[in-house]
Amino acid sequence: MSRTVVVTGASAGVGRATARAFGARGDRVALLARSADGLADACREVEAAGGTALAIPTDVADAEQVEAAAAQAEQTLGPIDVWVNDAMATIFAPVKELEPADVRRATEVTYLGTVWGTLAALRRMLPRDRGTIVQVGSALSYRSIPLQAPYCGAKFAIRGFTDSLRTELLHDRSRVRVTMVQLPAVNTPQFEWCKTLLPRHPQPVPPIFQPEVPARAIVWAADHPRRELWVAHSAVKAILAAKLAPSIADRYLAKTGYRSQQTDQPVAPDRPSNLYAPVEGQHATHGRFDAQATGDSPELWITEHRAGLAGGLAAAAAGVALALARR
Repeated sequence: MSRTVVVTGASAGVGRATARAFGARGDRVALLARSADGLADACREVEAAGGTALAIPTDVADAEQVEAAAAQAEQTLGPIDVWVNDAMATIFAPVKELEPADVRRATEVTYLGTVWGTLAALRRMLPRDRGTIVQVGSALSYRSIPLQAPYCGAKFAIRGFTDSLRTELLHDRSRVRVTMVQLPAVNTPQFEWCKTLLPRHPQPVPPIFQPEVPARAIVWAADHPRRELWVAHSAVKAILAAKLAPSIADRYLAKTGYRSQQTDQPVAPDRPSNLYAPVEGQHATHGRFDAQATGDSPELWITEHRAGLAGGLAAAAAGVALALARR
């Protein structure tokens, strides 16, 4: 049965891969992002995969634009079943070099964009008492790293906001569900256009995963009642390190965090930035790190198949018990 799905940040990277993954299921997908050109390309991919696509140019930092997009999505595609908050913006720079306007903008896109999307979804889902909101988080919502303080702060805020909402939905006995998918480092085009004050080209912290991995996790999370989903071993390690040994993680990142987020290539003087306006002509699903990225996550596979695995283990245990009894 096809569903109506809204995906923010859908013109590139994880959002684009996610929209295509929902389209492959035959879903009706509203794609929200600022770039009309990027949205048009992404819509063609969704429809080629088998879905129905609707492009809605939207700046998620503007609550009125998000509300209008939600109304248009329902009017055109039908009642929203799934809302995915994925839009983000980041700045690579030490805290001491940050400009207030840049911090405000990154926070408005990444954190408030998620809040506005959540509120727009709730206005429609709560009266119907059904629907799922998927917050696209990161291991960085548990473990901050150097040089990305505004982004890490926004991801922490999303997790806090989501935890509050979850408890309220439980209190109200609502059947609307909220879940958060914590991502590892992903090979997306954001590293080509995010604002950076670093001397060398930014990169995701290895190990790097292709966008199709988190997209698969997001689609799975939309169908299965999980509080959170940690995607890939690197996200699991980062989250557990933050919980169990935060001081050791601080020192480790102080030593390695600068180098691991930069390539050897100098930043070009004419490098574009998408912080305040979209960069046209560069929207794609993958970034430049295909050679270093993997499309597999054993941890995600185990999550997707854990019911079958549990049944297999139970059957094996029963077989062992029976064999022992016969002996």
